[in-house]
Amino acid sequence: MADETATTPENTQMPEGEQRTDNAVGGNATAVTPQVGTEPTATAEAPTPSEPEVTPEAPAAPVSPVAEAAPASAGKPVPAPGKPEGPAPTPAAFAKKTPQVAPAPGTPTYSDKDIKEAESFGRVDDEGNVFVKEGETERQVGQFPNATKDEALNLYARRFLDIREKLDLFAARLKTTKIKPHEIDESVKSLGEEIKEPEVVGDIASLRSRLDDLTKQGQAKKEELAEARKAAMAKAIEERTVIVQKAEELANSLDESTNWRSTADKFRSLFEQWQNHQRTAIRIDKAEADVLWKRFSSARTTFNQARRKWAQQRDAQRSDAKRIKEEIIAQADKIKDSTDWGATSHEFNELMDRWKQAGRAGRQDDDQLWARFRQAADVFFNARQADRDKTSVDEKDNLAKKEALLTKAEALLPVKDVKAAKQARQALASIQEEWDQIGYVPRDDVRRIEGRMDAVDREIKSVEDAAWNQSDPETDARVSSFEGQLRAQLEELNQQIAAETDPDKKRQLETEKATKEQWLSAVK
Repeated sequence: MADETATTPENTQMPEGEQRTDNAVGGNATAVTPQVGTEPTATAEAPTPSEPEVTPEAPAAPVSPVAEAAPASAGKPVPAPGKPEGPAPTPAAFAKKTPQVAPAPGTPTYSDKDIKEAESFGRVDDEGNVFVKEGETERQVGQFPNATKDEALNLYARRFLDIREKLDLFAARLKTTKIKPHEIDESVKSLGEEIKEPEVVGDIASLRSRLDDLTKQGQAKKEELAEARKAAMAKAIEERTVIVQKAEELANSLDESTNWRSTADKFRSLFEQWQNHQRTAIRIDKAEADVLWKRFSSARTTFNQARRKWAQQRDAQRSDAKRIKEEIIAQADKIKDSTDWGATSHEFNELMDRWKQAGRAGRQDDDQLWARFRQAADVFFNARQADRDKTSVDEKDNLAKKEALLTKAEALLPVKDVKAAKQARQALASIQEEWDQIGYVPRDDVRRIEGRMDAVDREIKSVEDAAWNQSDPETDARVSSFEGQLRAQLEELNQQIAAETDPDKKRQLETEKATKEQWLSAVK
């Protein structure tokens, strides 16, 4: 009997009491605790690597090596983005290290053209204050004292290009299918905050215009993802429904001829398909998933209950079959030593018929019971075969003796007259008396030798019958009486013919007369 727990979802191993569900299109991976009466979720898989995401926070402002190396000096502000604060570096500290502005490792490398174009939107005054032009106005975005104006502009131009690079990356991600709706919203929000009052030098209006375009594209992408999710959801529900329908068809097809082991394997396969579908397909809404799970679980429950009922009936049938076979074995043990070969053979055949009708008692019990019954039957049938073997030898000896007597009987022929027949009859009677005392011969030879002995007897009897018919007074008397009757009938017919005037009747009487005249000639 197949293991009933094989298709039970409660026994499916889940990682430490939690399950993971994924959104195939625009969804999140979340951990949920399984609850009774709801759809069991499949084991979580490792998240799929995706393209680099837009960082929601602005990167830290690069710090000039000059600013790092310069010690504090009273009365001078420290170079920093935004409003200047802190003391400025002293000339002595500045002299210790040559100011260099180089991109940090991993920082994008921009072309001189792009940098110059961005620098054209800014200026640096003699005190190191950096300004950016926005339309007809300008706004201070930071201070970089103790450095050349080109170095200051280069730094803030690169910040501008960093933001533009983020916009380009966001635009590229919008063209992929990996991005999720919440990522679009987070990126738009983060970039919007970063571009609101950016501390950069460059065409800020173009950044805002680009972000507006990307926001519209993001909204369109969200709608596209929503439609794709809707279609994927419908497809997932359809695929899950197919699994449910197969389970229901199996449950509705259960009857007395059901192969329970094979059907259990089919239910197990459907449950594995269910779990795999949870892992690989979009997460179905809880309401839809619970309805499908209840149908699937109901079909499995129907199968498990029917199989349990069948198992109980099977166990009862096996118990009854075992009891009947125990009774048959007891009867076989009782008659196994009998030498009444014919009657006991018939009784063993009847016991075998009862054994077949009893049904199965289970493989292990059946093998043991059959060995016991076969042992009792072998005792009887081996003894019968031994007796037959002995009988066969005796019958062959009897056949040789009877064939010798046949030779003597056939030597009495031919019989020519009554006297020879009388002598042959006496000799044959002596031979037949000895014949009867010999006993049985092999069955295949009985008809042959009996036929030869009968042929001798018939030939002697034919001579005896011929002699008897010639001298039997009763036979003569019967012939004479019949002849007289025929003559009287012929006389009467002659009178009827003479008196008859009807030609047809007269013709019939003449025909009857001719027949009786033939009989009379035969008797004479």
